[in-house]
Amino acid sequence: MAEEVIDSYLREPQRSGYYTLVAEVATEIAGYICYGPTPLTEGTWDIYWVAVATDMREHGIGNALISAAEGHMQQSQGRLAIIETSSKLDYKNTRHFYLTHGYEIICCLPDFYAPGDDKVIMQKHLT
Repeated sequence: MAEEVIDSYLREPQRSGYYTLVAEVATEIAGYICYGPTPLTEGTWDIYWVAVATDMREHGIGNALISAAEGHMQQSQGRLAIIETSSKLDYKNTRHFYLTHGYEIICCLPDFYAPGDDKVIMQKHLT
């Protein structure tokens, strides 16, 4: 799914509804973030994916990507950023990353992805 979104953005950036920022280190892709305005809302944006190469974690790449995306959202009159993630233990570090960047858990939908795998919805006020 992430690949399709990025391909859509690369083909027609203006029409895709997505923004993608890529971090490079020594000409190698180190990470990316994909985000976009939420249709039918006023100033709400979704962050779809933030990914950093395993060997590049702990170097501030995720921090730089999310800061750049939030800055762009604010410049575009964004007022609220939304992230959806899993409750699985595998996503514990992901949830912690967002919490340390000022996101708060606002909702948990039990068994959303699968039995025992809840959807965790997080938000951050940008203004």
